[in-house]
Amino acid sequence: MSAFPDIDTIQYEGPDSDNPLAFRWYNPDEIVEGKTMKDHLRFSIVYWHTFRGTGSDPFGPGTAVRPWDDGSDSVDNARNRVRVAFELFEKLQAPYYAFHDRDVSPEGSDLAESHKNFDAVAEVLKEEQQRSGVKLLWGTCNLFSHPRYMHGAATSCNADVFAYAASEVKKCLEITNELGGENYVFWGGREGYQNLYNTDMKRELDNLGRFLHMAVDYAKKIGFEGQFLIEPKPKEPTKHQYDSDAAACMNFLRAYDLEDHFKLNIETNHATLAGHTMMHELDYAGGQGALGSIDANTGDLLLGWDTDQFPTDYYLTAQTMLMILKHGGLGSGGVNFDAKVRRESFEPVDLFYAHIGGMDAFAKGLKIAAAVRADKKLEQFVSERYASWDSGIGAKIEAGKVGLEELQQYMLDKGNSDPNTSGRQEMLEAVFNRYIDRV
Repeated sequence: MSAFPDIDTIQYEGPDSDNPLAFRWYNPDEIVEGKTMKDHLRFSIVYWHTFRGTGSDPFGPGTAVRPWDDGSDSVDNARNRVRVAFELFEKLQAPYYAFHDRDVSPEGSDLAESHKNFDAVAEVLKEEQQRSGVKLLWGTCNLFSHPRYMHGAATSCNADVFAYAASEVKKCLEITNELGGENYVFWGGREGYQNLYNTDMKRELDNLGRFLHMAVDYAKKIGFEGQFLIEPKPKEPTKHQYDSDAAACMNFLRAYDLEDHFKLNIETNHATLAGHTMMHELDYAGGQGALGSIDANTGDLLLGWDTDQFPTDYYLTAQTMLMILKHGGLGSGGVNFDAKVRRESFEPVDLFYAHIGGMDAFAKGLKIAAAVRADKKLEQFVSERYASWDSGIGAKIEAGKVGLEELQQYMLDKGNSDPNTSGRQEMLEAVFNRYIDRV
């Protein structure tokens, strides 16, 4: 029986459509820069917000109406939920989905029962993947919700908790591999500290490095060939998280000899919390050869916390896609909607409105970014701005042919530096506006 009987597969109807249950910009087969939109964007729907979110907040219980869910934590309810999820994935034409272990299967009374529950639900996940053709973008573990993880998981002061977390990761890696997951994500939900008076930071970081090496070693053992990803976030729920932004993550990976095994999963709302733009985090990760995937959402700049709203701002999606195209695409990653409907949007149909809006915004952003790149105005401006590095003393500096002594002599001979040219920020912002209007 259908959970969404009144909703057909969402189709592309074009920019002039007024149908809220149709795509205006996302045409999966449209070719942009030599690839289909479907292949550029690799849309993924998350299991946690979409099928486990209730709309609760610190001031009240859940509001979401989910007729297919009996409210129990039974395996039967979890298995039924899988079939509903895949109906939504298919009707939205989303090629991928993503999950935490505890999203799809209930926690047992002990580790053995939790594993048994996970196996039972994974059987249905595999059946539905084979039936529908929808694939697993990535799996991950929820190592932050259960009280045992109050002090962290891989960075816990309790060695038994470290061991329990390692056991969860082992099982989730096995299931992710069995389901053909193309990536595996680590998000350090509580891997950080609230107070340094009670924290041995060096020991915690060393143990986190050990933990990730264990995962790399076990992945090789079971033949998992997917990409490992780390997701930066500076705070929430801890005051300071060790994976605070893209730069901190890269520093950590290099310090613990993990850079060959991990890339980054960049989230918009986390970039905001870190005091950065999404463009900044994407460009930094891409420049380090570590751009792996993105979580597509946005925050509310009037609220200083992680609101995980659906992205509908064309400027945001265009800037995001400009960086993704610049760095060669997402590879095995995707545009993963780590976003939740608002507490007030409680009906099942709102799940469709939200995802359609986000998918359309990214499709429009892709087209805008491609137009910017084709026109080359921004590229040419940057090239001209840095022209002094292409020849003469600039080229010698970048080639490592001069040091402080040679540079001093160069300036003594020349007498003064060449004058600067304007950065023309306001002009370039206005130029970018033109592409928003044209596409």
